[in-house]
Amino acid sequence: MNISQAAQACGLPNKTLRYYEEVGLVVPMRQEGNDYRIYSLADVAQLRFLQRARAVGFSLDECRELLTLYANPQRRCGQVKALVSEKIIQVDQQLIALHAMRDTLVDMANECAGDDTNDGVIIDRLAVAESPPLNRPSSMAFTLVEVPDIRVPHGGS
Repeated sequence: MNISQAAQACGLPNKTLRYYEEVGLVVPMRQEGNDYRIYSLADVAQLRFLQRARAVGFSLDECRELLTLYANPQRRCGQVKALVSEKIIQVDQQLIALHAMRDTLVDMANECAGDDTNDGVIIDRLAVAESPPLNRPSSMAFTLVEVPDIRVPHGGS
């Protein structure tokens, strides 16, 4: 199937498929004569795997490692569990950081009367160096991304 058909089959934009190819996560065959990408059913299964892994927060490097395990019939459950356990720790750290950010935002909102007065307490707090520090742990290094709604079929496929 061509890139548009593969993209539709796995629910990803064509651009994402091209990017995954560029970084070596999927390698479709090329049609002789015109160099068009030809995606096999195995490629589409791999793209769906990547989509689900990304949706639960795995980075591209982690996806690469997961794909290696996915392709290895000798993989061990413990290897995969270790990756998932590390991801759980990262998510827990992100949740702590998000709660701290929320607390700061609530504090800022509570400091503002919310009426038509010209009281820029929130803007002032963001702008002034002497204001209390924002409750944001320095360990917060992640990016929130929008992921598509993914339906994972039951029964192992």
